[in-house]
Amino acid sequence: MTTATDSPALPDYVCPVDGTRVPPASLAWSCPACRGPLDLDFSPTPAPLGSLSGRVNSLWRYAECLPLRTPAISLGEGRTPLVELEGSISAKLDFLMPTLSFKDRGAVVLAALARHLGPDRVIADSSGNAGTAVAAYCARAGLPCTVYVPAGTSPKKLAQIGAHGARLEVVDGDREATARAARAAADEPGTFYASHVHNPYFLQGTKTYVHELWEDLGGTLPDALVVPVGNGTLLLGAALAVRELYGAGLIARRPALYAVQSAAVAPLAEAWRAGADDLLGEVPSAPTFAEGIAIPRPLRARQVLRVVRESGGGFLTVTENQIASGQRDLAARGLYVESTGVACWAAVREGVLGDRGVVVPLCGAGAKTGLAGA
Repeated sequence: MTTATDSPALPDYVCPVDGTRVPPASLAWSCPACRGPLDLDFSPTPAPLGSLSGRVNSLWRYAECLPLRTPAISLGEGRTPLVELEGSISAKLDFLMPTLSFKDRGAVVLAALARHLGPDRVIADSSGNAGTAVAAYCARAGLPCTVYVPAGTSPKKLAQIGAHGARLEVVDGDREATARAARAAADEPGTFYASHVHNPYFLQGTKTYVHELWEDLGGTLPDALVVPVGNGTLLLGAALAVRELYGAGLIARRPALYAVQSAAVAPLAEAWRAGADDLLGEVPSAPTFAEGIAIPRPLRARQVLRVVRESGGGFLTVTENQIASGQRDLAARGLYVESTGVACWAAVREGVLGDRGVVVPLCGAGAKTGLAGA
């Protein structure tokens, strides 16, 4: 295994709970003290709007805000269209990515970091989209990759992961059991754990969603950003970008952040309604069309609840009927989106946020799963 000690400096990892610091060349995937997910000691300053003209037409155009500024690998990810849906609600079409989901934003940064560090192997765990994205970008980087998936993962997603050359480990259990199996393997020497939850480089990629919105809207952001939340990686990335843009004086106000969960699996929404700072404990779960956000115990729960509260936003939940109806409504508008990716539209289409300017992400392509309930 090679190391990155003679490579350009990267920021330290830092534990948001106890402040433990981890050096940037480490393959440690969690805080050595509390085993929780890590953050980066990284506070970049975005480039002003006028300086972006002529840059590469991918998320790498925001190089000043990325811990790895030179794209060692790329499939042209990012710069997805922003289209009007209805009234004051617009959608960012993040299903128009190389692997057909927004997870490419984080996966390309993880894979670039892995290539930078030179591990013997890369592993990931996923219910589908993150695993597909990591597999694709590891293929691009020439890195061996194993993806742990729960039994019952969509056959179309399994086929997509396998097509990229990744080894599949199907775990006989739920999403939590799959994560445990991957974490056990991640402790083997020479292993890079491309965790979209534990590794903060993934959040550094997802934050480009908001940098793109800011650029698309001429240096402003909408009144509200509505984001689907399972583990919260898109929402936490969005919060990072808002902080960067506001801190640099590039936006005059911060948008409210609204997190959307399936009513069938809504541990964060339940904690929010109780006024809690963390999860309440075991929350009953049921099958849901929104499988990608059906996370009963999100590891960054405290962070998610905090950033939503600080933004002046809130939590919304959607029923199975709302998801299925919303998916068909989008398809009738020409947008075929997977059932998880339609959750935000399902939540706001009936005007629960009034006439405020709202942007929702359409996160995954309908070709991955088909129509809900069909």
